[in-house]
Amino acid sequence: MLTRRSALAATLPLLAAPAIVRAQAPVKITIATGVDPSFAQFYVAKAGGFLERNGLDATVNTGPSGSAMIAFLVGNQINAAYGAEQAGVSAHIVDPNVVVVAEGVALLRWISVLGRNVASMEDLKGKRVGVARGTGSETFWLSVVDKLKLNPADYTIVNVEAPEMVAALERGNIDAFACWEPWPTRALRAIPNTRILVTNENIQIIRNLIYMNKGWAEANRQTTERFMRAMIEATEFIRSNRDEAVRQVARFLRQDRSLVAELMTKVDHRLNITQDTVANVQLAIDQLRGMNRLGREVTPAEVIWPEALRWVAPDRVRI
Repeated sequence: MLTRRSALAATLPLLAAPAIVRAQAPVKITIATGVDPSFAQFYVAKAGGFLERNGLDATVNTGPSGSAMIAFLVGNQINAAYGAEQAGVSAHIVDPNVVVVAEGVALLRWISVLGRNVASMEDLKGKRVGVARGTGSETFWLSVVDKLKLNPADYTIVNVEAPEMVAALERGNIDAFACWEPWPTRALRAIPNTRILVTNENIQIIRNLIYMNKGWAEANRQTTERFMRAMIEATEFIRSNRDEAVRQVARFLRQDRSLVAELMTKVDHRLNITQDTVANVQLAIDQLRGMNRLGREVTPAEVIWPEALRWVAPDRVRI
């Protein structure tokens, strides 16, 4: 005989089932960055299933550079982006909701000034240098000028997107370029009489940062936490399973596996916020001010929003 209590117990699983399905249904998000192995966490998070296992159905968009994609956070056209410091500060000036939520990678030996038929930085005087405005390319070039005490007027700067630099150098439109990998290595392999004139190793350790729209992230805290956990898990996987991470990145980018393996030895993937993160954001602010492109005064404390990372891993926030 079915009692009232047993009948209620029998119906509870049926009532709960739709709620369970809703809780498990993946949340759709869009994240965006450039096309190079320094942004490996985004690729591995997708290819390795870390986003999916954290309940996210993520679309990963790629563009000419990570910095170019940060602008899509203005007005929350996408949910997260991965790129350099200057672009993040510039986007924050336009929309204060665009904020740093983590440092993703330190580019230890990643950015170079490469020249063709040029033996040294001294020989580069009076020639044309390709620089991708508003990206880590420009940040690095300005740091080279400052560190080596160069006169900016001695060089003609040509605005060139990173993927076009090798072709521009080969055509003779520029004599050198300041850019990140894989473009210097590709130029060395493809174009005769090219050489690295200076690398970032002794100039400046550039950092690529992960950005989100703060308004959206606060309003969707659970999704933000899922995303940040996926980023941490992907980072740890890269550090502990390098060969498989290389395979995933090479497949995602459709790039040569041996090239990706070589390039990934030149960076340090991490997921944190430290005083070094703050210092790099301050440098970007100072550089933009020096070029009269700051727009309004801003501080690293405004650009960096550590709460998203604190929600899931407070030990990784060290500021």
